[in-house]
Amino acid sequence: MAEKVKTKKDFSTEERIKKAARKVFMQKGYAATRTRDIAEESGINLALLNYYFRSKEKLFHEVMMEKIQQFFGALLPIIDDPSTKLESKIELMVSGYIDMLSSNPDLPLFVLSEMRNSSDLKKILPVQKITDKLSFIQQLKEKRPDVNPIQFLMTIIGMIVFPFIAQPAFELILGSNKTELQKILQQRKKLIPMWVKAMLKAK
Repeated sequence: MAEKVKTKKDFSTEERIKKAARKVFMQKGYAATRTRDIAEESGINLALLNYYFRSKEKLFHEVMMEKIQQFFGALLPIIDDPSTKLESKIELMVSGYIDMLSSNPDLPLFVLSEMRNSSDLKKILPVQKITDKLSFIQQLKEKRPDVNPIQFLMTIIGMIVFPFIAQPAFELILGSNKTELQKILQQRKKLIPMWVKAMLKAK
């Protein structure tokens, strides 16, 4: 019984550290974060933090893998499903990403910022999976053989992600009306697929 209690306590402490690390890394970024900052945020001493995670690098790697899975993981299962039509994939991709980013508005800027600053991070990103073998890429090629399919992928992701990256600017434009901005973002679930479909038909 004692072992079970200890395991539960260890798991609870580890999760508390990771929760604190997510918050501090998201606020400060990797370079500006100290392990002492994470220890203070989690309410434990530095020695205990080092017992669970021997380095800031190891803790950051675990947190980033979670964030990358959030950011990219929503995309790949959709675009690599050969049974789903191209138009449906676009709608699912847009809707899923907007919902996910609405719940995690700081995620795009954090991931992109850390991608620029970490050469090790680039090695673990799943972007190498976006190849000609993906059914989404094949479908785009069939629809528009005259245009590099990456152009459409870049356009779709850009239209989804940019409003979240530039959210503070849009809030200023709207007079700090976050409710109105959220309404506009939700409207993009219908507008973006409509615009992309129009681009696929344009010559």
